[in-house]
Amino acid sequence: MNSWLTMLAAAAPVASGWTAHTWWLQRRLNVARRDPLTGLRTREAFTRRATALLRDPRAVVVQADVDRFKQINDTFGHAAGDILLQATANRLADHVGRSGVAGRLGGDEFAAVLIDDRGTAGDMLTVLHGVLARPVEGQDPAVHTTVSLGWVRVADFPGDDLSGLLRRADEAMYSAKQARAGTRRAGLGRLFATVTGRRAGRAGARSDAPVVGVAA
Repeated sequence: MNSWLTMLAAAAPVASGWTAHTWWLQRRLNVARRDPLTGLRTREAFTRRATALLRDPRAVVVQADVDRFKQINDTFGHAAGDILLQATANRLADHVGRSGVAGRLGGDEFAAVLIDDRGTAGDMLTVLHGVLARPVEGQDPAVHTTVSLGWVRVADFPGDDLSGLLRRADEAMYSAKQARAGTRRAGLGRLFATVTGRRAGRAGARSDAPVVGVAA
């Protein structure tokens, strides 16, 4: 019995060391998957979680972009821009909740996947647009801006992967930005995203561009 106690006593520090090391590695991994400014998931971490959520036909993919962000940075400084990005990220994450996922794709561009269990995605995103447009508490009121949203239902394009759905939502978002419409849905209508989409503006008209419909 004494020999067993001796062995356990000798093994305890080793086990404790491995536990601490495992905890440290997990912590480092979690940090690497989070954007250091906003705390949202990075593109890679977002892609991993979002891809899993797309198995649910009720999933909705959202792209969000802060309007006039460069102008705000140039006028009020990068600190003001950072505060705006942090507020946008916090509000987006709160709205999406634990059942969905939100991430920062880079710069002032965000993405989310949420589960529309009531079939009211249009209404939910209209509410989200209003939430994101609220002034940031404690910041100069002149630093006010809005966020343009584009979204797509996974069920409308069952053959698309996350990349394709994000592209459709992205085109809808920039269509909404150009029209100052707030939100716009990528759907099955026959309005051409090439006219107002960001990528069309850079690369010219595309025959394979997704069609865009208004929010519903």
